[in-house]
Amino acid sequence: MKKYLFGLFLIIGIYACDQSVGQTNNYGAKITEEGAITMKELVAKMENQKEVTAKVTGTILKVCQTKGCWMTIDKGDGSSMRVSFKDYGFFVPKDISGKTVVVEGKATVTTTTVEELRHFAEDAGKSKEEIAKITEGKTELTFEADGVIVK
Repeated sequence: MKKYLFGLFLIIGIYACDQSVGQTNNYGAKITEEGAITMKELVAKMENQKEVTAKVTGTILKVCQTKGCWMTIDKGDGSSMRVSFKDYGFFVPKDISGKTVVVEGKATVTTTTVEELRHFAEDAGKSKEEIAKITEGKTELTFEADGVIVK
């Protein structure tokens, strides 16, 4: 009887593990992956525009370690794009760096102030010395997501 129970639990365990493969998690508005463009395509679209509504896929580099209230996505050229979440209405898990993500919302070229950059550095766990070195604002591509899929 013990062998049968062990076998049954083993089969259930294998089946449960198999179900998580390829699983995605949605945050914010329910979105799909259909029609998502790469970061490279988004950067090309933004060349002559200040704002674009888009659905983009990329790799997460960093996540806010305070609440999961922002993340950065690799642009593929050694830089990143900061993603915030519409109306501060949802957060993502803090342990998803390196995962693939699809975000839908609005990309904007913005100037981030010194205060905001210092705040982001603090959220990212930077030292006081590193934060003090931030003395100038930065013009960058940012994204406000309505919804997020984490693969």
